[in-house]
Amino acid sequence: MSGVIVTGPPKADPEDVEALAGFGVATVSEAMGRTGLLGPGIRPVQQGVRVAGTAVTVLSWPGDNLMIHAAVEQCGEGDILVVTTTSPSTDGMFGELFATALRRRGVRGIVINAGIRDTQELRDMGFAAWSRAVSAQGTVKATGGSVNVPVAIDGQVIRPGDVILADDDGVVVVPREQARRAAEAAAAREDKEAASRAAFLDGQLGLDRYGLREKLVELGVTYQSYDEYAEYAPDGAGA
Repeated sequence: MSGVIVTGPPKADPEDVEALAGFGVATVSEAMGRTGLLGPGIRPVQQGVRVAGTAVTVLSWPGDNLMIHAAVEQCGEGDILVVTTTSPSTDGMFGELFATALRRRGVRGIVINAGIRDTQELRDMGFAAWSRAVSAQGTVKATGGSVNVPVAIDGQVIRPGDVILADDDGVVVVPREQARRAAEAAAAREDKEAASRAAFLDGQLGLDRYGLREKLVELGVTYQSYDEYAEYAPDGAGA
């Protein structure tokens, strides 16, 4: 497998990245029309951490972390390393030594569609990580790959310079050209949710606030007392 290392790709505006950092993954994905999520298989190794940054992408051979070494040189302040492999892999391709080098360069975290190890050390040093698997299995450094090319994880394309937002709920990618619009949409959604939260605290039901009683009628859902249901329910169903 040959490859390419692309230098100096365009990146999202840092102000837009910081604006997105104020919102959760779920809020941003919903605000973008329920798009961008990398899927439930990419999970954090820590809890209570949210990071946002610009993607430096890596395409590696499974079980081979040579291109992660190459990618470190391309990483800088505010980046998040995004790694995937040419076929499924759970080998522990990333650990504490990589994190040490990346933190020195101002990298905010890693998202890896493969295995990670040294998880306690990563938590102790405060380096944020999301991975497909946790595995102590080691790797080799023998096969070429690519850095800063478009990659795909769970059907989502991540390009170098796109915004990566990650928290306890997972990971979402925001195309770099859409970062400002996504932040504005997320802010509007948060305002709407704040109004709903206040209404619920005041006792309003979602059925009424969202007009869902009409939806129940439309779908033919009816209300019955327990005695009415027990009288007509199949044997034992109303017991």
